[in-house]
Amino acid sequence: MASEAKRPKEDDVPLQNFLQWCDRVGLVLSSKVYVSKEGAVADYGMFAKDHIEEGEVLFTIPRSALLHQGTTKVFDLLEREKGSLESSSGWVPLLLALLYEYTSPQSHWRPYLSLWTDFKTLDHPMFWSKEDRDHLLKGSGIPEAVDTDLTNIQREYKDVVLPFMAKHPHLWKPDTHTLDMYTQLVAFVMAYSFQEPQEDDDDEEEKPSNPPMMVPMADMLNHVSNHNANLEFTPDSLKMVCVCPIKKGQEVFNTYGQMANWQLLHMYGFTEAYPSNINDTVDIPVANLHKVATQDPDMDQQLLKKKWEMLREMMQAKGAIVFGKHGCLTDTELHTVLKVLCMSKEEFSDFRDNEGWEEEDEDEEEAFSNEGLSGLKTKWKWLIHEAACLTVRSYSDELKEGEREGSVDRDQRLMEDKAALAGLTSRQKNALQVRYGQKSILYKVMELTKT
Repeated sequence: MASEAKRPKEDDVPLQNFLQWCDRVGLVLSSKVYVSKEGAVADYGMFAKDHIEEGEVLFTIPRSALLHQGTTKVFDLLEREKGSLESSSGWVPLLLALLYEYTSPQSHWRPYLSLWTDFKTLDHPMFWSKEDRDHLLKGSGIPEAVDTDLTNIQREYKDVVLPFMAKHPHLWKPDTHTLDMYTQLVAFVMAYSFQEPQEDDDDEEEKPSNPPMMVPMADMLNHVSNHNANLEFTPDSLKMVCVCPIKKGQEVFNTYGQMANWQLLHMYGFTEAYPSNINDTVDIPVANLHKVATQDPDMDQQLLKKKWEMLREMMQAKGAIVFGKHGCLTDTELHTVLKVLCMSKEEFSDFRDNEGWEEEDEDEEEAFSNEGLSGLKTKWKWLIHEAACLTVRSYSDELKEGEREGSVDRDQRLMEDKAALAGLTSRQKNALQVRYGQKSILYKVMELTKT
């Protein structure tokens, strides 16, 4: 019999069925918490029925209740043919398992998966129109990331999933297990899955990350950066543990990690309201630093071209400098770019011949914190300042030149207008949180690097 804390509203049949399933599979829920949609920041949430002390276990999930390719009826087949299921994402076996279990009336996981009847609660930018993405999220980096995601999903479905389904028509049917359903399940995995942390050992060889898995009950908890619970992994089970006192009636929050708002929106479909996300970040493209350097009348353009060619080789995939609320988070990369761009012809020749410098500046990390930016060399400050200005202007074609140095722009005015804010759609609000959080960091950088 369900405890009082587990008793949902009678009209929420899917939740009732899920909680009964939890009892059957041995998931132990504390009598001090309950699950409900009422008062949750998004969809379902977990709440404290009584005061909870730090260290108390909120629920325990046996590993047999975790949903991944190893716990489904199609595991033997997926394991036997795993060589044909390799892809850049590494998610194909899990996604095929989910396609099967989600559409099977006899699925052991049906009470759990029935909580998501049509995935309408998922509002990742990949489900927005391209026009909305490009308009609302311009400059944030999300439209480009989504375009890459959708291209990869379509390629993976066409090249890997369809041929595999064709070999096993008694289990998967393209008419049922469509590209749209596959894309929805990708978003489902992005938003609700967990990955077990890698074990620490002395082996320096890079290991592939553990595959994602669905963790019933843990995925009912919403995220904030200042969370009050954390998921712990043990050999036999997973436990959600309170990490600070939770008062009666408060929502229990897990953390998905140190996620900026653009990452939360891209991967999970929501944002944290400004300024509560302490992990917010913004990218300044390295190309913007190069573009600013080309505008320096004292710069030898031929030499700059050679510097840029070398920087592109050195930086490889690291095409951006990341700033957070307290300064630069990619100190080494920023230091490299600034030092190379400002080298004399002789210094660059020595640098190229020696394949780099032997020693880095010891105070490099402090130099690129908010406290250190104003003390940088004048040319370095100018490059950072102008690159930040250029990045701000990328958010809107309508941004006026005179606004680039200002601390107030249209997004800030919108944030301060409660009536206008209330009239926005959820997508417009989420996009605003991303833009405003990023631009606030850029404006701070600009303020600290004025010359």
